[in-house]
Amino acid sequence: MLDIQKRLTNSFYVLLSLPATAMGFALCVQIATLSWILNTQLGFDLHQIGIVWMAGPLAGILGQVIIGVISDKVWIWNGRRRPFILIGGTLAALSILALPNIGVIGEALGIKQLVGVAITIALVLDLSINISFNPTRSVIADVTPQGDARTKGYTWMQTISGFFGVLAYLIGAFWNNYALIYLGAVLVFGFSIVPVFFIKEPRVLGEESPDESPESIATSGLDADIADVDTPTKSKTNLPEFLKICLAHAFTWLGVQTMFVYTFAFIKENIMGFQTSDALSTAQNNEIGFITGVAFAVLNTVGFLLPAFVLEPMSERFGRVRVHTFCIAIMAIGYGLIVLTGHSATSLFVFMAVVGVGWAAVVSLPFAIMSETVNQARMGLFMGLFNLSVVLPQLVASSLGGFIDAQANKSTIFIISGIALGISAVLWLLVKENQKPAGSKAAALKGGH
Repeated sequence: MLDIQKRLTNSFYVLLSLPATAMGFALCVQIATLSWILNTQLGFDLHQIGIVWMAGPLAGILGQVIIGVISDKVWIWNGRRRPFILIGGTLAALSILALPNIGVIGEALGIKQLVGVAITIALVLDLSINISFNPTRSVIADVTPQGDARTKGYTWMQTISGFFGVLAYLIGAFWNNYALIYLGAVLVFGFSIVPVFFIKEPRVLGEESPDESPESIATSGLDADIADVDTPTKSKTNLPEFLKICLAHAFTWLGVQTMFVYTFAFIKENIMGFQTSDALSTAQNNEIGFITGVAFAVLNTVGFLLPAFVLEPMSERFGRVRVHTFCIAIMAIGYGLIVLTGHSATSLFVFMAVVGVGWAAVVSLPFAIMSETVNQARMGLFMGLFNLSVVLPQLVASSLGGFIDAQANKSTIFIISGIALGISAVLWLLVKENQKPAGSKAAALKGGH
């Protein structure tokens, strides 16, 4: 085991974040380019685009649960999560390379109906991401002790992943989407393959990773190499609480996925003044790509800056659930502001920063919250089940293409998103806070209750 893993240093958290960063980057490439390619290059309408986007959730329904269950049980290549990260990362990189070549692949196979080709490629890409996403998140829980250290693991994951997500959107906006695709394939492959050989996974799940920091030793009174058998990692699954978290998270993702899939249509019609079905020049298509890229870059800039530097310390003080609920409510307000006044590229960029507050929480805090309500030895299974609260709403969002296409005003996209996030914020109020605020910890150390 590397010394940085024994001491849980910041450099180890960075290393631990890279596999998840690879999958996040692959997802950013898909978000930035798939709808754009389908509409501007292949002429797909919103209904057809929605059908293609359904491939991902369908892959995730089975993919993450099955992979999660298997990865809890197997031990291959000196790892439990390692083999799935290696295989999924390689397949994801290859699938990204296929995105700009949908037409070429269809022609080579003699297939004239490109919807089927696009669905197949999207399905392979999403299945590849799903093979790896669960293990890349589960391994963080596997090698970090419960409490603040685990929150730190997931917030650092989002900080690193979010930084590269911003980079992805900026490459697409200021260079072009094709450069993003080819650079993305290289990054996804490298970040998936290299780090996992330097992370030592526990052979038995549920064992605490040693934390040799001075704070840990001082507060635990234990040798840093000995796991406390009475720690919460041995607790059973709190199924009612787990289900409440899943329901609240599901409404979050209904709003998030609606934004990801259809924002280009809002930009094309509400900001640029064209119809979704209009054939545009290369320059006009590139402008849509530019505005989309900058908008999502702004979203992800806030998304990667807040988790480690703002949300983590706030969570220690006020509790994860309270902070997350507050951020989700802000995200709903941001969607409302886009509906009311987001009719220019500049205003869209500004309000995407507001939406980014919620996005920062969505991609970091729920994993830490959820992970402490379930049996640690079955983390892969429950991470896969938790993913159903993402993929099922994605299916619903993908089915909205025909409805949104029929609306004269594409602000409907953000009305749907705002309502979904508002419901989510209310549901998060019902979730019990498991983490004790910092004040309670201090009292406990002094002998208080």
